[in-house]
Amino acid sequence: MAASMARTCCYASRHGSCILPLTFRSKFHFSSPVHNGLLLSLNKRGILRESFPENAAQDQLPRLLQSGAQTVYCGFDPTADSLHVGNLLALIGLLHFRNAGHHVLAVLGGATAQIGDPSGKTSERERMSEDAVEANTRSIRESIQRIFTNHEVHFHDSSKKLGTVTVLNNLSWYKDRSVVGFLSEAGRHFRMGTMLSRHSVQSRLKSADGMSLTEFTYQVFQAYDFHHLNQIYGCKIQLGGTDQLGNLMSGHEFIHKVSGEEVYGLTIPLVTSSVGDKLGKTAGNAVWLNRDKTSPFELYQFFLRQPDASVEGYLKLFTFLPLAEVESLMEQQREDPGKRLAHKRLAAEVTKLVHGKEGLESAKRCTNALYHSSVQALEQMSDEELQELFREAPFHEMLLEPGTTVIDACRLVNAIPKGAKGYRMVSEGAVWINHKRTDKPEQVLIPKLHILSNGLTLLRVGKRNFYIIKWLSL
Repeated sequence: MAASMARTCCYASRHGSCILPLTFRSKFHFSSPVHNGLLLSLNKRGILRESFPENAAQDQLPRLLQSGAQTVYCGFDPTADSLHVGNLLALIGLLHFRNAGHHVLAVLGGATAQIGDPSGKTSERERMSEDAVEANTRSIRESIQRIFTNHEVHFHDSSKKLGTVTVLNNLSWYKDRSVVGFLSEAGRHFRMGTMLSRHSVQSRLKSADGMSLTEFTYQVFQAYDFHHLNQIYGCKIQLGGTDQLGNLMSGHEFIHKVSGEEVYGLTIPLVTSSVGDKLGKTAGNAVWLNRDKTSPFELYQFFLRQPDASVEGYLKLFTFLPLAEVESLMEQQREDPGKRLAHKRLAAEVTKLVHGKEGLESAKRCTNALYHSSVQALEQMSDEELQELFREAPFHEMLLEPGTTVIDACRLVNAIPKGAKGYRMVSEGAVWINHKRTDKPEQVLIPKLHILSNGLTLLRVGKRNFYIIKWLSL
């Protein structure tokens, strides 16, 4: 079934760099005119890696897509309360299909999250409570719907007809099933030898902890999900990360045995670190798609800071820019690397897709405020943006008393030591207020200089110690 959040793609890091191996060799080979179209476009962008069954997918799948609107699905197990950058690549794959007029299903694994996908894992994940899974499912559903809406508003060509998008929870078709009934119906179609041969199973069986029966059955549930979606929604195509090929095969084999219908699996690349490790929350380095976990500014900066060698590939993978425009951007970048036009466009496109136009504007305000010392940007920032920008900075709401001085403000928020040492720090210029150095401890706070028009004061002591003051009475 549903791809786990580590499964559809990997997680990316909020602070680390993410480098995708862009020189992979695709297993797609196009020869006849019927192959020209969506699959060829996705292949050129690097979004497709493998197909299953390989021969049928090369010939029959392109013809199927050209015969009319099809239904495609990808799954996401809600093992956290937010999706991540790796999952974004899976969502972009669905968006390309929808943009071409096909119908897409985003399946949340309310049931399979409680089983746990062993793919790419060295040990079994801790059991999640039903309440935690339900809360995560609600949060991820909202995130997926937001991204699909942003795509429709900001990136869709209105002259083309979009396919439908449906967000489902696989718990809905498991909650009333008995164990005996499910095994009697589905279990008889799976062979132990085939299941044991899967890479995800073999790697775990050889580990010190081995593999539980619960995890071993995961591929059965994912296969049954595909079968259920095929029967109810006519779904014939499943997307998944490259580490999901074994599970895609299980789904194909199960459906073929039960109904004889031909279905297809397509894999997308996994996002990895500079040393080739799959990024994810398991490794503690995720870049999330929910604002409360990774702000628009942090997402923007993550893509802005990608190595030069990765930018062209990322523009093809993570944006909807025509390939000719990507080539033009890269040519401009080569002519004047200092302007970093390609990096900025990449960061802007991704941030707008995930957080909308307002999120992109917020990211740019934060960038100007932090890196360009823009007082105007500080004045335009909301309390939420300031707290996102300076996540580690204490946020204080203070009553502004007449005659409050610079030294008073510093002491009110415990930004400097008490006594002469703190006074000396201000006098020697160790304190900055709204990006301006101040060396007059007894100076009374001046509106528009020390207190911005939005009632905020950004206080910095030394190079890295920030404090945010919200004055309640001006």
